[in-house]
Amino acid sequence: MSTNSHIKLAEFLKSSNVKPIDEELQLLLLDVASSCIKISEAVSQGAIANILGSAGTGNIQGETQQKLDVYANDVLLNTNSDTGRLAGMASEEMEDVFPVTNSQGKYLLLFDPLDGSSNIDVNVSIGTIFSILEKESLDSPLNESDFLQSGAKQVSAGYALYGPQTILVFTTGSGVNMFTLDPSSHEFVLTKENVQIPKDTKEFAINMSNMRHWAPAVRKYINECLEGSTGVRGKDFNMRWIASMVADVHRILVRGGVFMYPWDQREPSKPGKLRLMYEANPMSLLIEQAGGKSINGQQRILDIQPSQLHERVSVILGSENEVNLIMKYHNTN
Repeated sequence: MSTNSHIKLAEFLKSSNVKPIDEELQLLLLDVASSCIKISEAVSQGAIANILGSAGTGNIQGETQQKLDVYANDVLLNTNSDTGRLAGMASEEMEDVFPVTNSQGKYLLLFDPLDGSSNIDVNVSIGTIFSILEKESLDSPLNESDFLQSGAKQVSAGYALYGPQTILVFTTGSGVNMFTLDPSSHEFVLTKENVQIPKDTKEFAINMSNMRHWAPAVRKYINECLEGSTGVRGKDFNMRWIASMVADVHRILVRGGVFMYPWDQREPSKPGKLRLMYEANPMSLLIEQAGGKSINGQQRILDIQPSQLHERVSVILGSENEVNLIMKYHNTN
């Protein structure tokens, strides 16, 4: 449902009447939004601000960090480290958890500071993904185990998309809402509320260059899509692939579809490529809150109990009926 009321983010958080939002959580979401505005400004300047290209360092994932990766990570840490709202933070870019200056807060913030780094230098949409948990033991010192909660326990999750417009999308467990950054006021205003994903779709997003490495269930599903109206599905499909999870998931939230980053045989010991805590869990919560479904192939992603901070997972999410079909293929092979 679209809206022309131009309700500002702070006003929306205060006036939520579906499920009242804890005041500290309201303020934390505003802090995250403020971080995303700073990152958006840097992204829009690009080469002018000398923040494109490699930072000459690597992250815990073994990936080369871009200058914007480091900048975005620092912005989120600096903005949220001494507010008193957090017990700690964890980032895809850092090996260990990050204890905050005033650790009396009850919330934990996890984030992928800049998703889609491979697209930075070619000016394709990128974004920031975040997840918020409650620290279950407030009296004990911060530990990695505090963060190892299933995605179903998230109290909020969302992302900022840095594209033609900067859009903030999040849920606090009562539906998904979208806000657009007003460049004149530097504030997010509500532009779409109670987002719902169609149950059926004719679009899928996957990296087709990896097809030879996929599991039989994934190949079966994609082959049926490619057969189009003359095949068993009886309809023609379009493929979309941006190589930025934020952008691909945003398209699904806006018009439906299926996003797939499945396990493949190149690294058979790894359950997948994407990070459970920083990417899969927050996106899965958004998708489910919008009426879609998210699985690792055999099970609901939000039910997975993580065993480590940088755990990886196979991700298949989007329109419910398509995801159900893919799960059926996994469970019958």
